[in-house]
Parts: sequence; structure tokens; C-alpha cells
Amino acid sequence: MQDVPTVKTETPAISPLAGEPIDRADAERLAGVLKAFADPARLRLLSLIQSAPQGEASVSDLTAPLGLSQPTVSHHLRILTEAGLLERDKRGVWAYYRLVPSAIATIADLLTPPRKRATKKTR
Repeated sequence: MQDVPTVKTETPAISPLAGEPIDRADAERLAGVLKAFADPARLRLLSLIQSAPQGEASVSDLTAPLGLSQPTVSHHLRILTEAGLLERDKRGVWAYYRLVPSAIATIADLLTPPRKRATKKTR
């Protein structure tokens, strides 16, 4: 089976809290990424992958801790990968997933009001 390329959702450059209106396309992109976060199973997946010994995990590593079937876990992993929050590395018959720290940091910055960002960085 070949690795199927996925389309990653790009995070907008402007924050909805920047003091100026965010345009429709940026709002839609950010909403798509936030929807990937807005599920308890996906939040747990991110946490499980981050805390894995090598910072990566396969579907078989994740099904038992989540108590979900392999197809359901794969579905959630696909959504997180398409949102740009995870990277997928195919090795033989197994695919391993790891977090994209820069994507998560970008989202945190977009959701931090500019005044809070300024004081946070000067500390």
C-alpha cells in the first residue's frame, strides 16, 4: 500500500486577537485547525504521542490506551495530520506519528493577545 499524500491546513499569519479584523480565509483556516483540537480523543492522541519514549507512536501503540478501534484512531490521526499538527513517517507496513511543535506554538501565539505576548517574551 502506498503512502497517500495529505493536504495540510495552513495556519493564518494573523491572530483574531491582534486588534484588527481577521479576513474570512484566515478565519476558516484557523477554524479548521482548531476543530482538529476540539475533540477529546484527538487531545489525548497528541498527549500520548508527545509523551511516548521517542516522541512518536504508531496506531497499534495508541489503540489500547484510547480504548478505540484501529479505524477510529487512524481517522483521528489523519485529521491531526491534515491540520498540520502531526507528521507521518511510513516505515515498512507501519506509520509513525510525531507532533509538529512549531504548529502548536504558532496556534498558541495566535490565541495569545498581543499585550500578553509582549510581556511573556520579556520575562
